[in-house]
Amino acid sequence: MNAQPTVAPRRTWTSLGKTRLSDALRVVVLTAGAIVALIPVLWTLLGAFKSPTELAARPPTFLPESWALTNFTEALTRFDFTTYLRNSVVVTIAATVITLAINSMAAYALAKYNFRGKTFLFVLTLATIMIPLQVILIPVYQVVAGLGLVNTLWGMIIPAAATPTGVFLLRQYMLSIPDELIEAARVDGSGEFRTFLRIVLPLCTPALAVVAIFSVMWRWNDFLWPLIVAQSSDVYTLPVALARFNAEETVPFNLILAMSVVSIIPVVIIYLFFQRQIATGIANTGGK
Repeated sequence: MNAQPTVAPRRTWTSLGKTRLSDALRVVVLTAGAIVALIPVLWTLLGAFKSPTELAARPPTFLPESWALTNFTEALTRFDFTTYLRNSVVVTIAATVITLAINSMAAYALAKYNFRGKTFLFVLTLATIMIPLQVILIPVYQVVAGLGLVNTLWGMIIPAAATPTGVFLLRQYMLSIPDELIEAARVDGSGEFRTFLRIVLPLCTPALAVVAIFSVMWRWNDFLWPLIVAQSSDVYTLPVALARFNAEETVPFNLILAMSVVSIIPVVIIYLFFQRQIATGIANTGGK
């Protein structure tokens, strides 16, 4: 019997080929989006080293003809940049620490305690996310003025200390902590506050890192509330100071760009240090 000749199978798209094509398209789209998002940042970075003449040139130049490092030194001396930087650092660090303390305690109560009205309180907390700052601006200002905190750094720190977003993220993460672990600590004689500090908080490090980086970005870039509370230049934060300089008759764009670059550096450094915890925390809290 003669052997039948084998027929080569027709070429078709395999699942492996489709996966590779999908991955390639995803990389192309994400790379294009990253380039578009980074263009303003790159333009600001390069503009910080340009002279006023180069910034006003038409057509504009991409790379500086001469890297003007004097923009940074002049910004530090001419506009009291160190004071604005110090104010932003103090407000950001103090507000972040207070935010982590208040949000973590509220989240722990909503996640691990059973009391009447718990669900309603949690829904009410989430509902406040939909209320913009402009709606409650006047009442909050009246409270701050009544406490004598206008034109002080504490007036910028305290009002936004408790954030519903932080409570939600931490509460969702704490739900994954076994109740048996907390009960075992109580049986061993650990008090509620000690259990919270020694057991719950160390297990919530990824979620705390997420809330911390969000708080740092919010406080560092906050403009509207510090603009209202700060009434003298000695309590200006960086965003307020930069806006004030833009209102001058002759705007020193080269110095403003230099100050903007310096103001970006702390947020970038914090993200680089905590990027793994941020990714882990968002992935874990988003799936619960």
